[in-house]
Amino acid sequence: MKPVSPPRAITMVALWFCAVASCLADAGLDPTGSWRTVDDRTGQDRSVIRIERQGDLLSGRVVRSLDPRDDPAARCVKCPGDRKDQPIVGMAILSGLRPSTSNVRLWEGGEILDPDSGSVYRARVRLSEDGRTLEVRGFLGMALFGRTQVWKRAE
Repeated sequence: MKPVSPPRAITMVALWFCAVASCLADAGLDPTGSWRTVDDRTGQDRSVIRIERQGDLLSGRVVRSLDPRDDPAARCVKCPGDRKDQPIVGMAILSGLRPSTSNVRLWEGGEILDPDSGSVYRARVRLSEDGRTLEVRGFLGMALFGRTQVWKRAE
C-alpha cells in the first residue's frame, strides 16, 4: 500500500507558519536606530550614533555628544578629506556595512572613522541576540588586529 501525502492546504499552512515564525525571529535583528557609544578608557557614555539603512548598506552618524567635557561645536581637525575641520555632531562615522551571508546578526565590509584620531578603519558590527548591544569592531587588515567597542541601544 502506498502512503497518502498530506493535503496541499496543510502543507501551505505549515510553510506560512514557518515564514511568519522566521520573520518574527528576525524582527529583533535590525541594528538601525540610535546607539550610545561608550569610552573604552573611562566606561562613560560618549555620544549617540544613529544607524540607518541606505538600500542594503548601513551607515551611522553622530547625532549628539553625551560627554559634558566635549565642546558641542567640536570639529574634526585630524579627519582626512572632506571631513577635515567639519563639525563632529552630524558627521558620518560608519559607512558601507553589508549584511553577512553567514550570520544574520553580522554586518561587515564597511569603514569606521575615529574622530579623535582622524583614523579610518575597516569595520564590522555584530548585534546581540536580544538586540540591546552592538559590538563594533574597527581594524586594519584582518579583524584579528583591531579594537571592539560595545554600544548600547539608546532608549
